Amino acid sequence: MEGRFAAFIIWASMGVLFIVMGIYDFHSKKEKPFGFWANAEVAPIEDVKGYNRALGILWCVYGVLFTFIGLPLLGGQNSGLIMIPILGALLISIAAMAVYVIGIESKYRKKK
Repeated sequence: MEGRFAAFIIWASMGVLFIVMGIYDFHSKKEKPFGFWANAEVAPIEDVKGYNRALGILWCVYGVLFTFIGLPLLGGQNSGLIMIPILGALLISIAAMAVYVIGIESKYRKKK
């Protein structure tokens, strides 16, 4: 019983970290664009403030969805519902990458 709660608390803590990162990006006053990809240079951005706001919204939505799909961890032992967090995390991560590349980066990237 306690293991289920511990697993969900750890899962939800990760979701909260994504939300906090999104809030930080959203309210940032920095003139430097935040990166989405790990250890990669950010492409030249026209509207840095708009880009950071859009990225902050993306991270907040991702964090809320990530926490929500972790609810089946509270279910009983040997439940098939464990597939929801596993596959859900994969699917929302792919969706976040697609939203970033198709929506955010293409909108705010400097045109040549």
